[in-house]
Amino acid sequence: MSSRERILGRVRRALTDVVPDGRTSTEAVPRNYLRAHGERSTEQTVQLLAENLTDYRAIVHRCDAEQLPDLVMRLLAEHGTQEVLVPSGLPPAWLSAADPVRLADRATSTAHELDRVDSVVTGCTLAIAETGTLVLDGSPGQGRRRISLIPDHHICVVRVPDQVVASVPQALERLDPARPSTWISGPSATSDIELNRVEGVHGPRKLDVVLLG
Repeated sequence: MSSRERILGRVRRALTDVVPDGRTSTEAVPRNYLRAHGERSTEQTVQLLAENLTDYRAIVHRCDAEQLPDLVMRLLAEHGTQEVLVPSGLPPAWLSAADPVRLADRATSTAHELDRVDSVVTGCTLAIAETGTLVLDGSPGQGRRRISLIPDHHICVVRVPDQVVASVPQALERLDPARPSTWISGPSATSDIELNRVEGVHGPRKLDVVLLG
């Protein structure tokens, strides 16, 4: 059997729950792949998330709801933020102590305008512990995809433990496949052929992750 035949065979098996007229069959395809690597307590899962985020050079903070406004204010001040982008639906209390000018996430904003913004504060949909990944899907408090990709500084708040899952398969089970998602593992970074790391090429140069709870 050729490589082409093996690949097409896998595609056909993956589509066995779709009947010829395009409707979905009620018979589910078994997906018996590994859901997580080992058993962990909730706190161990959150700790693994923090370790992997740090390994990707994100800066991790932990606080409760009462401490969050002061923490956000301090992070913005340390970055020298003059203007902060605020997506629709972000809890007002998160920025209640912050001094910078607040800019709304608007559909008419150009990439050039967003590039002049110092920081953006968002929530997230999920955070994946085993990969140190944040997932945003444009729900309230997260904004359009581009606001997490253009400004130089991103503060992302993760509610723990509710928004923390152990693995990618667990994340996929909770995500809405109809919503486009952005997966973020650390600040923007790339390396050349000599492995010289450059940050901020195609996204935020600095990523602060707040584990709230």
